Amino acid sequence: MDENFDAFDNKLPELKLDSKQAQGFLSFFKTLSDDPRAIRFFDRRDYYTAHGENATFIAKTYYHTTTALRQLGSGSNALSSVSVSRNMFETIARDLLLERTDHTLEVYEGSGSNWRLVKSGTPGNIGSFEDVLFANSEMQDSPVVVALSLNFRESGCTVGLGFVGLTKRLLGMAEFLDDSHFTNLESALVALGCKECLVSIERRKSIEYKMLCDVLTKCGVMLTERKKSEFKTRDLVQDLGRLVKGSIEAVQDLVSGFEFAPGALGALLSYAELLADESNYGNYTLRRYNLDSYMRLDSAAMRALNVLESKTDANKNFSLFGLMNRTCTAGMGKRLLHMWLKQPLLDVKEINLRLDVVQAFVEDTVLRQDLRQHLKRMSDIERLVHNLQKRRAGLQHVVKLYQSSIRLPYIKGALDRYDGQFSSMMKSRYLKDLELWTGVDRLNKFIELVETAVDLDHLENGEYMISSSYDTALSELKEKQELLESQIHNLHKQTADDLDLHIDKTLKLDKGTQFGHVFRITKKEEPKIRKKLNTQFIVLETRKDGVKFTNTKLKKLGDKYQQILEDYKSCQKQLVIKVVEIAATFSEVFESLAALISELDVLLSFADLASSCPTPYTRPDITSSDEGDIILEGCRHPCVEAQDWVNFIPNDCKLIRGKSWFQIITGPNMGGKSTFIRQVGVNILMAQVGCFVPCDKASISVRDCIFARVGAASWSFYLYARNA
Repeated sequence: MDENFDAFDNKLPELKLDSKQAQGFLSFFKTLSDDPRAIRFFDRRDYYTAHGENATFIAKTYYHTTTALRQLGSGSNALSSVSVSRNMFETIARDLLLERTDHTLEVYEGSGSNWRLVKSGTPGNIGSFEDVLFANSEMQDSPVVVALSLNFRESGCTVGLGFVGLTKRLLGMAEFLDDSHFTNLESALVALGCKECLVSIERRKSIEYKMLCDVLTKCGVMLTERKKSEFKTRDLVQDLGRLVKGSIEAVQDLVSGFEFAPGALGALLSYAELLADESNYGNYTLRRYNLDSYMRLDSAAMRALNVLESKTDANKNFSLFGLMNRTCTAGMGKRLLHMWLKQPLLDVKEINLRLDVVQAFVEDTVLRQDLRQHLKRMSDIERLVHNLQKRRAGLQHVVKLYQSSIRLPYIKGALDRYDGQFSSMMKSRYLKDLELWTGVDRLNKFIELVETAVDLDHLENGEYMISSSYDTALSELKEKQELLESQIHNLHKQTADDLDLHIDKTLKLDKGTQFGHVFRITKKEEPKIRKKLNTQFIVLETRKDGVKFTNTKLKKLGDKYQQILEDYKSCQKQLVIKVVEIAATFSEVFESLAALISELDVLLSFADLASSCPTPYTRPDITSSDEGDIILEGCRHPCVEAQDWVNFIPNDCKLIRGKSWFQIITGPNMGGKSTFIRQVGVNILMAQVGCFVPCDKASISVRDCIFARVGAASWSFYLYARNA
């Protein structure tokens, strides 16, 4: 690698610090606390730098060579350093916060010996870096931070769990008994999509700590230790009352139902500093998380069944997520599918409702195609609303919400035209809400706001501006601006006549930041008018592209124009803030709309998968866990059969209640035993998510858990239901 580094070396930003700056920075760097998890970047405006052990880590991990390292200072005070371009910084930030779970990220700004921390992020708290992480890509998952309050007794451990989804502004609590291996906790971490876990630092001394660390590692969760004093319940109800939508009485009733979880939630409020940001007030949702609401999947089962994508996948069809992801909205559908695959349903009625929608889409090709055409034009409403609520939105975000809103009548029309056997269900599940949200007092009012306030004619040029007719002061400034433009144009014409030059052809009017409005002629034309130029005008600059000059009239008009332009921009800026604030009042409607559109998108994706495969999928018959059997006829593994050059041989699996609930699969090496076992689990998981399955016929009794054990000598697999 080092031999080929010369070309790469030329692309590295050069670390430019004089001796005084270097000495000041070195003195500051020594004051930083020693945190082995923190990767610290220093913003040098055009590029970033990292130093010390961080520099070595970045050079080895991302540049794959230590040749990238430079020394800052000399002798015993020398500090290893590496420079990082802004594009490379974005790559590193995405890897640290979205892929890895072993580091935090910090960014400092300043100069000399004066630096301050301006951004910090962890895998569970990526808010400060959302603009970097998702500037050019969709957000595919919503990270969750969990805090644990553990209470050990002779009968086992009671886990008090609090969680916060900062992206979706969701708070939750759960409490459950667990064993010494934290089996239930592992299932909860998987289902919630947890990226970071807070634990009291005093737990480090307990004998259970190592087992807890092992569980977090298996689930790819970062462990963050906090002081015991942060796990407090004092003032929790009042704090939640400020953050959560709805009445404080409802919050109090929910909190009072838990013994240990409130302390964990209190630690999260402190850690995430939710109360420090007023934009959070009244925008969070608080709910109870019930471990028994979804099928339990531990980390081993997720890996054994290839549920989620892996970096090592040869293609997208290696994972269930990659195969099933036919979503077409910008990000929303992907995130919902990600969540559904970690939370398969146990409620037979809800599973069948999803299957009804999928069947409607499978049977009606026109409906499926119409919806796909309109859904793919929907923006990521969830992210746009999040930016509105966090006060990070501009007029562009508002316009994107508007462009999504005006697609809703087409979606309504497509659903309304459906007259199949599930039409009444479609109306009650989707059309009723769509009609409510697009009413006069809701999104129609938002559409009217945008069409009145925004200059939509300029969107084709990529310009997002307030319409001058929206505000009296802005309209007056626009009129003054146009009047001055007319006067400047007339002066340009008059000057061309006086100098006997062709307007725009030989006498040009330029507008720049240095001189404002100026006349310009080519150097070839300059000798013809030199006498008049020297007596009647002020020559400003002579360059290869010509001679720039002005006179008193043009300068006076140009100065007035510039002042009006600044006033116009200032007025525009204030009006943009006002329009964005008004748009933010529609957040609740847009959140509900995003949930509905995302669900349609995922179920449409299921239908597309079921109908587009060479061998179509079938709808499973679903029964409750205390009745029915598991019968899969002509069963196939969806990911295996999707690989090129695979001719999959279907198999039958019959698990009959009271007769063959337990089966032993034997056969030669490479005979397909593990594929057969896996496909049974995958088919059941797909069915309980609400998807058709790759079988000729399927009848499935709902399972509470899927356990898997993969070893060198054996492959074990359990489908479990408490009531079976």
